[in-house]
Amino acid sequence: MTAADVSTSWLREVVETVGIPRHFEQQPENNRFVRDWLDEQLKSYGYQTRFQGPFQNLLTTPSDPARPLILVGAHYDSKPQTPGADDNASALAALLACARTVAHNAPQTAVCFAAFNREEDNLLGSKDFVANFLPGSGWAIAESHILEMVGYRDRNPGSQRVPTGLPIRSLDAGDFLGVLGNRRSLRLLTRILRCARGYTPELPVIGLKIYCGMEKWFKVVLRSDHAPLWEAGIPALMWTDTAEFRNPHYHQPTDTPDTLDYEFLREVTRLLIAQVMVSGAN
Repeated sequence: MTAADVSTSWLREVVETVGIPRHFEQQPENNRFVRDWLDEQLKSYGYQTRFQGPFQNLLTTPSDPARPLILVGAHYDSKPQTPGADDNASALAALLACARTVAHNAPQTAVCFAAFNREEDNLLGSKDFVANFLPGSGWAIAESHILEMVGYRDRNPGSQRVPTGLPIRSLDAGDFLGVLGNRRSLRLLTRILRCARGYTPELPVIGLKIYCGMEKWFKVVLRSDHAPLWEAGIPALMWTDTAEFRNPHYHQPTDTPDTLDYEFLREVTRLLIAQVMVSGAN
């Protein structure tokens, strides 16, 4: 099993399974169902898992926590009453595909897969992970990849908007993957862009480099689970299809599996697998 074996049908099956309203407080049964289903999948690939903290983050246990770790994360909750197919079932599908491929091909890779809860409630799950788990864990995270909505593409002219004030060129079509990095993750971002050119040249990837702590002034770039990692000084990238700046179904009941572009999601997943495998081999 390789990155090339990841199929659009398999990715869609994952999105359809977890793409149900699953807010931590308002849909607790669904939230637990998704958590437990993800746990079963990861265990079936051979990982040891644990639930961490009061919000039940789901973590895989690295084979050697003392080695510099690669962290791949995505949140598994959704906004109340929304199925969250793009936000964030698309990311969970990519995470599971990566976990399955790594387990099959390179099981000794120093990697942790994390499904965070309560991202939609001010990042409570990832904040707890960083503040209350990492300090005593003995883990040394060398690089982090946080997946936040990676399944929506619109090739039509005018489909992409740009957040006000961000120092990036005007964009037209929403057909690319955006990757954001701050000053501690600029080298990692450069490596991702190089990896994309080599492994997924058909996937446009645009990197946004946030210099000099400017994320404090542009709060729009702090809206996912990479933000607590940035605050802790841990190199982290956010992978995104840019959410509401492209996807009209953002935080709506219409964020359903049939709205996603599974070829796009497959290419994003292939890039994630390539990056983790390359980093794990070094």
